[in-house]
Amino acid sequence: MPLFDVPASLSTTWPAGARDFDFLQGEWLISHRRLRERLVGSTHWLEFETPFVMQAILGGLGNIDQCRTTEGAFYEGVSLRLFDLATGTWHIYWIDSNGARLCPPVVGGFKGSLGSFHGEDTHQGQPVLVTFQWNREDATRPVWQQAFSADGGNSWETNWVMHFRRPSDVP
Repeated sequence: MPLFDVPASLSTTWPAGARDFDFLQGEWLISHRRLRERLVGSTHWLEFETPFVMQAILGGLGNIDQCRTTEGAFYEGVSLRLFDLATGTWHIYWIDSNGARLCPPVVGGFKGSLGSFHGEDTHQGQPVLVTFQWNREDATRPVWQQAFSADGGNSWETNWVMHFRRPSDVP
């Protein structure tokens, strides 16, 4: 249950792109598949599940979410998404318990059911390009993935994939 509902009068005055992440509001379970090591040719994937909750903020021009492990080693991650009215793009920031630092944003938007977001960051001191891809073709089971490129975009390594489902869909 969101702390604050977005007033209908506000949510209808924003551009359509500002509603791109409305499908993600509420509670979910995420099945994660993440490479153990990145950019070293690893083929060993870690698989785990986390609960997830997202809510709108700033009258619908942003949202914040949180996921946290419930078993094993503690891990928590938070996304902050902000819609830039001037450019019509989303800026997505990531924070997690592996360093508690606000990562540089990936920027982009949706074309139909596919969202593409790009940015620059570092991985273990090495500059990387980062891409987030969202697929909300089935908005009841969206998929997110992340990839890094250490060679200026010539090659990409997908290193994290998340499959979302509502807790009510769990047998």
